[in-house]
Amino acid sequence: MAGQSAAVVSRTGGNPFLKAVAALSTVAGWFSAAMIVAAVLITCQMIFIRFVLNGSTIWQTEAVIYLAISSTLVGLPYVQRLRGHVNVDLIPLTMGPKLRYNMAIFTLCLSTIMVAIMLWYGFEFWHLAFEKNWKSDTVWGVRLWIPYASLPIGFALFLLQLIADLVAVVLKIDKPFGLEDA
Repeated sequence: MAGQSAAVVSRTGGNPFLKAVAALSTVAGWFSAAMIVAAVLITCQMIFIRFVLNGSTIWQTEAVIYLAISSTLVGLPYVQRLRGHVNVDLIPLTMGPKLRYNMAIFTLCLSTIMVAIMLWYGFEFWHLAFEKNWKSDTVWGVRLWIPYASLPIGFALFLLQLIADLVAVVLKIDKPFGLEDA
């Protein structure tokens, strides 16, 4: 549907917990952006080496892939804070304030549970790679626990931001789905 939503950045209302989580999410967003910039610069360097100097590259492709994936995972809490994830607000817009509040609590709780499960398995996967000292099957042979660390880090920060969103709605600091009552 075409149109503008009234959703805004999640509010903190002076709450120290919400402010701390917002700061962490913002820092994660900056790290995510830095990883994208690094991936672009490495790609440019790789193109220069291959096509101008006619040389071979060893680590660049793998580094760009890991940086792109890590930036996505670490950027999750920042995008959640900005309410940048896909949001279908057609149903909440048609609801009354009480029903919208209940739906927001339900969806935030369900999202929190799902992300907690992803965090659990992400941590388990990272820990296995760390314990077994897994390395990539490439010439570079990067220790895989390093790029895999973005799984538990990204999902932990995302979970923290979801909990902060839930707290903000429960404490009436923020509106359900960021939508003002009509």
